[in-house]
Amino acid sequence: MSEIRFDIGSLHAAYAAGTSVVAVIDMVHARIEAADDPGIFIHLARKTEMLAQAQKLGPFDPVTKPLWGVPFAVKDNIDVAGMPTTAACAEYAYAPDKDATVVARLKAAGALVVGKTNLDQFATGLVGVRTPYPIPKNAVDASLVPGGSSSGSAVATAHGIVSFALGTDTAGSGRIPAGLNNIVGLKPTVGALSAAGVVPACRTLDCVSVFALTVDDAYKVFSVAAARDAADPYSRDIAIQPLAVRPPVLSVGVPAKADLKFFGDASMQAGYEASLAMLSRLGCRLVEIPFGDFYATANLLYEGAWVAERYAAIADFMEANEAAMHPVTRKIIGGARNLSAADAFRGLYALQAYKAKLDPVIASVDLFCVPTAPTHYTVDAVLADPIVTNSRLGTYTNFVNLLDLCGIAVPAGKRDDGLPMSVTLLAMAGRDGLTAALARDIHAASGLSLGATGWQQPGILPAASSTDDGMIDLVVVGAHLSGMPLNGQLSQLGARFSRVARTSAAYRLYALAGQSVPKPGLIRVGDGGTAVEVEVWRLCADAFGRFVAAIPPPLGIGTIELEDGSAAKGFLVETAGLTDACDISSFGGWRRFVIAAAS
Repeated sequence: MSEIRFDIGSLHAAYAAGTSVVAVIDMVHARIEAADDPGIFIHLARKTEMLAQAQKLGPFDPVTKPLWGVPFAVKDNIDVAGMPTTAACAEYAYAPDKDATVVARLKAAGALVVGKTNLDQFATGLVGVRTPYPIPKNAVDASLVPGGSSSGSAVATAHGIVSFALGTDTAGSGRIPAGLNNIVGLKPTVGALSAAGVVPACRTLDCVSVFALTVDDAYKVFSVAAARDAADPYSRDIAIQPLAVRPPVLSVGVPAKADLKFFGDASMQAGYEASLAMLSRLGCRLVEIPFGDFYATANLLYEGAWVAERYAAIADFMEANEAAMHPVTRKIIGGARNLSAADAFRGLYALQAYKAKLDPVIASVDLFCVPTAPTHYTVDAVLADPIVTNSRLGTYTNFVNLLDLCGIAVPAGKRDDGLPMSVTLLAMAGRDGLTAALARDIHAASGLSLGATGWQQPGILPAASSTDDGMIDLVVVGAHLSGMPLNGQLSQLGARFSRVARTSAAYRLYALAGQSVPKPGLIRVGDGGTAVEVEVWRLCADAFGRFVAAIPPPLGIGTIELEDGSAAKGFLVETAGLTDACDISSFGGWRRFVIAAAS
């Protein structure tokens, strides 16, 4: 049987060329056998069951069914009709009569369920070894932990057994296993993917997450599955934008050097430093941020309210079946019995105080870049010290859902010992597309093969076209450019970067005098003009109106002619505003002028 790549673009190209679903299903089972890892799946669909799913798809149609014939795995705390849900505890098992909402949406888009994957019991852990079933083997190095709690989902994806897999993420369970297995782990904004039909860990923080071989695949699955769901009271409307080109300059918050934690792992530290150098080469402006309050927020997760929430999720079962639970899981969740309602409220109050302190810090940059994990641990090391090792793995993950951040773990290279190096990009809720756009560039720049498959990365898919979607193009010239002081005004209005462009050669650019924030003025002159570099951003009509209303004189909005012959609304300056202004047209744009002035 010839090799079939399972990244979605390659798989759909194979289908279009005549590959049958039967051949793909056979390949799934061949790869399961080749992986020789009984710890990956708790329940596996028979070939006849997968064929029955495939027969319902109809002819190959990737337009109406964007995941047509794409095999995927589901963490075994997420319901799939016809398959037991165990949460890695056989005594807890039940037979759901319907799919979890997210599974139903993916199946409706044509995806095929391969089976249910292993996990840290009741999704309590970041190591992947807290299971009564065989421990899944790390796909890169079997001596290392696979990461958890979504261990089986990550390993199945890394081996190319499936194109993608669902996990869950409360404290990092959708990011740590991705980072340790050289794959992508997308942890969406809380509530973007329905948690209806998911065994809860902490209902107020739980996310369904996506593991994939590429950023494009992870974001495609996320885009298909995301929707508000009345069956999930924590579901919410999140505008899911197409994965587009990112702004050319982004401010990226990174932990201050004194606050970084690698627990003696010099290779991980060197790998992270190399990743930051890569970000700089990609045009990002790194901003060191004190991280003490982020760590203090993370510490809340296993205190008070959220331990009690884990206990509340399974209290009835635990009281009747405590001996059936994994001893480490039992110890952690059982600790809630010593807590009071007052302890829970103290935790909530502490979190609110940290949010108030950190909200302006988070808003001060476009996004953050942290190590996905501070180190790699062997299975033996974790079994010898299960609590401390697990806690350390959550150093850069535990605070994320508490602070309502979205995130994506992405392979960034190899450490000097050959083990995977992964970073996680984090941003405010709703900015999933921004983190994914930068993650895509990081993965491409790394040059890594996909997971443990040896497959080379496919080319980056073209950016989504700017079709007539009701959005208005806005040409920005100066302080609203990406990375400039007023760009945040656009982000707050939900603006989306479209492209870098140049005006026609009919304009002059001036540095205006008397501005509290340095700004340029663009004016059309006809003869004697030059082309000026600009950026085009897109806003909905309401946001565009609010933005225009707030523009102070002498600036205003007019029609700007671009070099490619198109035209869009953008910033122009009144002639009266040029008093004492300096003509800087020779620099070709505001960014070049600012850089030259600072040097």
